[in-house]
Amino acid sequence: MNWSSGRKAWVTMLISIYSFIFYCSSSIFTPTYEFMMIQYGVSVEVVRLTLAVYVVGYAVGPLIFSPLSEIACIGRNPPYIFSFTLFTIVSIIITMVDTFPAIVVLRFFQGFFGSPCLANGGASILDIFSLTNASYGFICWVAAIFCGPALGPLLATYAVSSNWRWSHWEIVLMSAPTLVILFCLLPETSHETILLRRAQRIRRFHPMILAPSETKHLDFQSMLIDALIKPTEITIQDPAIAYVCIYASLVYATYYSFFEAFPISYGGIYLMSQSSVSLIFLSIIVGCVLASVFYVTYLKYIFVPRCHKGKPSQEDRLIPALPAVFLLAAGLFLFAWSVRRSVHWIVPTIGIAIYSGSSFIVFQAIILYVSLSYPRYVASLFAANDFVRSITAAGFIMFSRYMYLDLGIGKGVTVLAGLSVGCIFGMMFIYLYGAKLRARSKFAVAD
Repeated sequence: MNWSSGRKAWVTMLISIYSFIFYCSSSIFTPTYEFMMIQYGVSVEVVRLTLAVYVVGYAVGPLIFSPLSEIACIGRNPPYIFSFTLFTIVSIIITMVDTFPAIVVLRFFQGFFGSPCLANGGASILDIFSLTNASYGFICWVAAIFCGPALGPLLATYAVSSNWRWSHWEIVLMSAPTLVILFCLLPETSHETILLRRAQRIRRFHPMILAPSETKHLDFQSMLIDALIKPTEITIQDPAIAYVCIYASLVYATYYSFFEAFPISYGGIYLMSQSSVSLIFLSIIVGCVLASVFYVTYLKYIFVPRCHKGKPSQEDRLIPALPAVFLLAAGLFLFAWSVRRSVHWIVPTIGIAIYSGSSFIVFQAIILYVSLSYPRYVASLFAANDFVRSITAAGFIMFSRYMYLDLGIGKGVTVLAGLSVGCIFGMMFIYLYGAKLRARSKFAVAD
């Protein structure tokens, strides 16, 4: 995309803010659990549905909105604007309803309508950046995705003390101004859509001018297959995509299990108040920021100079993830084995920061690897990956509390850390043999 750096940065910032608000809205309800249990007479298991159904909503949404954004006559912006408008409307309605079943249903639609930023956000960044510089755009976007859920409880904790519905209004106060900015100031990024609109303007004077997309036969059935069936086929046949799907689901589900683990560990073991427990989530943001600094340094001084000397392979994008997968498991083990009253609370918190930063690096690496290895199916693969990891996270939201109470925080997190250790070998295998796997694949791009 032949745009100025400032315009590219502007688009990246808007998409990142949009994604941050959407992810922050997932966890912003958690400090209201006790208030809703008293208000509506529901159990803690039932009240957790307000988070779980939101996650299920944004698991389903990208499967529908992602293919729409690939149609030239639609583009990226209409799914963003239309769906985020409905997200804001649903958010306003939630502030006014006073029955728990209605809140649960509306939370699903809230997650569903806000979801285009998940799969399409990465596609928008790939639209405007070169393959070498796309990493910088992904840093901002992935950081917003990671920091959003961590900041949600903190934003709501101090507000709900006066009125528990303030957490609902905070979503409206964040989303409404952002919607206006997106509608007025977000430019279209889809190459085919831009060329189509340009051809339509020129055609008023030169009727024979056609855009590239107008010479293609739009087969909705083929689009549906590419969006829904093809990712499943690729996941089954290509070990690299299957691994990415499994590992991303584990990391994501572990993250969302912290909304149950932190109150049990810091509230139950260290006797912290709810506001103090919410502050512990800042360790996730600290880890993400430190990892961002490291990753930018790596790109600027190691990776980009290497690109100028020769074209790196897709597997070279995985190099930062090789130590990160070890640190991710180490961070979980540190948290699991140190969260006890005889050990200062900062020690397990450092483990969470290590886990967070390592997860950030891993996600950066696999997003780039999938984008470069499967460019034709990248949007659909992102949507399918989001579906699997979000459904897994929703399941963890519902049962992780029982796991931590029955096994204890130490043993429960150790189980997740052990699963993470098993995934280390998958990353090493793809780095060493990924080129051979891509050469044999009928879906991937070979070197």
